[in-house]
Amino acid sequence: MERQSTEAEREGANGGLRRVGLGVAGLGRIGLMHAENLAGQVPSAELLRVVDADEARARATGEQLGVAWSTSYEDLLADPNVHGVVIATPTPLHVEMVERAAAAGKHIFCEKPISLDLSSTLAAIDVAREAGSALQIGFHRRFDPDFAAAAERIDAGELGDVYFFRTTLRDKQPPPMEYIKASGGFFVDVTIHDLDTARWLVGEIEEVTAHGAALSDPAFEAADDVDNAVVVLRFANGALGVIDESRAAGYGYGARRRSSDRGRRSGSAITAGSATPGSRRAAPPWTGSRTSPSAFRVRTRSSWRSSRPRSATREPPESRARTAWLHSSSRRRASARIASNELSGSATRSESDA
Repeated sequence: MERQSTEAEREGANGGLRRVGLGVAGLGRIGLMHAENLAGQVPSAELLRVVDADEARARATGEQLGVAWSTSYEDLLADPNVHGVVIATPTPLHVEMVERAAAAGKHIFCEKPISLDLSSTLAAIDVAREAGSALQIGFHRRFDPDFAAAAERIDAGELGDVYFFRTTLRDKQPPPMEYIKASGGFFVDVTIHDLDTARWLVGEIEEVTAHGAALSDPAFEAADDVDNAVVVLRFANGALGVIDESRAAGYGYGARRRSSDRGRRSGSAITAGSATPGSRRAAPPWTGSRTSPSAFRVRTRSSWRSSRPRSATREPPESRARTAWLHSSSRRRASARIASNELSGSATRSESDA
């Protein structure tokens, strides 16, 4: 299926503002969400193509959104009107697809993680840098309006020195076990967002201690993974942090971050789409339903709509980035190590059928 689109048409339809032509590769849960957001939520972008190995899925999505579709990634890369690609395929495909997009002169948005091993991650980053392609990873919290507002308050000195950082993540229900088995594990697939948020808001992490448990389904233990975890952090500036999260909270999606300062009147807290059983707050519409929209979709949509470049690109003061690589070792324990790497940008999330 082909669709004609020119620079002039895109500019004319958007009040003279140049729109960036984009294509999405991988139409699982995350890829479809990105495609839908790009098709209707981002005035400066125009979705031109979608690609998926499943022909029926590619056709259905293309027809739904009124864009060109195919089962070939090469079709997307060969389209001169596509300036950037959104890669939301399974993680093992990311590195090759990033490198091919860079070679084709496209800019790249890639879901996390780039890869499950460090050497290929660094290689993909180097290829994109050498090609002059912008490479952005899907750390959506940096564009979430509430998280970005908190970053601005920290930057402005309103909170003083952060002494303690806490972030909480709850998923209503886990993704399919087929996805879990190929995701790289709970810490790589989920905690990576919290580690990125911690480094973004507080600074470099020097020490990590992690504990995990498989509680909601024996299949997690069979997959050598966990579904609930607590992670304790020690930052380079001396601050402490705690991350607690669950894949199977049941009541809905929730993401919270709290930081306390050096004794000023109050800390700062933000909450995104969470609910707790027994709370006096009215339950959100997705509570109790396994099929109704999750708040995750709402927060991701807000991130696409938001444009806060200063907060979103804020990095810890050190130029030498440290990446935490966490490995689940058993039902009740997870070991952690910190690998020091020369990274000039941020890295992160992959999904096809998450």
